[in-house]
Amino acid sequence: MQNRKQSYLLGAVIISAGGFISKILGAIYRIPLTNALGGEGMGIYQMVYPLYCILLTVSASGIPTGIARLISSGRGTGAEKRAFRIYGAVGVIGTILMFMLSEPLAALQGEPAVALCCKMLCPAVFFVSVLSVVRGYFQGRGNMFPTAITEVAEQVIKVAFGVGLSYTFKNNLSLAVASTLFAVTISEVISTAAAYLYYLKNRPRSPLFREYCVPASAILKYTIPLTLTAIALPLSQLIESVVAVRLLRGMTAEATALYGIYSGCAVTIINLPVSVTYGLAASSVPQISPLAESGNMPAAKRKAYKSLLITLAVSAPAAVILYIFAPTAARIIFGSLSAGERTTLITLVRIMAVCSVTQSLVQTSSACLTSLGKPILSTVTQWVTSLLRVGIVAILIAFTPLGIKGAAWAANCAYLVATLLNICYIIGVGVKNENNADRIGKRMRRLNPSGESGA
Repeated sequence: MQNRKQSYLLGAVIISAGGFISKILGAIYRIPLTNALGGEGMGIYQMVYPLYCILLTVSASGIPTGIARLISSGRGTGAEKRAFRIYGAVGVIGTILMFMLSEPLAALQGEPAVALCCKMLCPAVFFVSVLSVVRGYFQGRGNMFPTAITEVAEQVIKVAFGVGLSYTFKNNLSLAVASTLFAVTISEVISTAAAYLYYLKNRPRSPLFREYCVPASAILKYTIPLTLTAIALPLSQLIESVVAVRLLRGMTAEATALYGIYSGCAVTIINLPVSVTYGLAASSVPQISPLAESGNMPAAKRKAYKSLLITLAVSAPAAVILYIFAPTAARIIFGSLSAGERTTLITLVRIMAVCSVTQSLVQTSSACLTSLGKPILSTVTQWVTSLLRVGIVAILIAFTPLGIKGAAWAANCAYLVATLLNICYIIGVGVKNENNADRIGKRMRRLNPSGESGA
């Protein structure tokens, strides 16, 4: 059984603090990075990330929640050992694929610098896969410290190496962008090595007899739906980056820079509140899973509703603050942007402020659905809304004067739909069984009103 040394709220605070510090460091990192790379460099930087995120999603995204779900349920003995082998191999394949796809992606996006950037970033796919298994193992045992610490460590190392390398190669834009992405690889190598050593030191001692190890099918039962859920977003972002930049190029010569301001600057600011609520999502898994596993679905759903309400209470005020202080945030974090670029950024942040609420709710509700044993429902939600998002982006940029603001409105629509779908799914989980139980109980009472046994 899991180690319950950390309560739900303490675990949420620990992992939220780690995520928030990580995001703050990431936002601060954008200040010198934007100074060194400019709008065009940031655009190239963001054009590489969708492919990386897709491969990372396949090799790592479902692991922490899936492994945590198995271990917290009490049926995941040896799950992390099996996962190391499965996802270590998947991570190697992902690294090779990213290297091979670097040239085709550069040709598709019409940006030659993308090829070198992909090659510098591709080794990180393998190391994040291993790191995700370690995080899932400790989350399932109720220990959120390893996740929080490694998230902060990743950012500190990335910032240190990224800033140094970007300024070293500042006079060569392609090399400067590629070197900042290589800093991501360095950060993952160091963080993974430290996390794995911590796991080796703190894992339970192996028994003298042959230990039962959970089958691969039990792991994949949870990780595959979570992977399919998570891959929808980066895949839609990859398509969006191609569609948006190509459509914008028909309107302006600053298409790459505009996309960089949207995806590299506005989204960075919007994601700050989302990182805080990530702890609520991660901590809800070991709280809800045992109840759902035991068949006590009403109690499990009450825990889920509590997680959603806390998420709303945290994210809603944050959205208001983002809207009001968008000019301040733009000036402090991205002061090197031109006056026109900063005006665009402020407009995008204000349009997308509501996304900090809906994204947070989608994050928590997806974790709740997994904990309730229904991960496939969040998969359906993500794919429906991702396809919707790409379609709306294409329509708004091509047929309206909104330009890059069309991408912001598309994100608002997509996350609102995703939030509503996931909440409806949570409400519906177990309702059929509860209704059947009620009908059976009423029928039994009619047949035997005295309550005596028919024997």
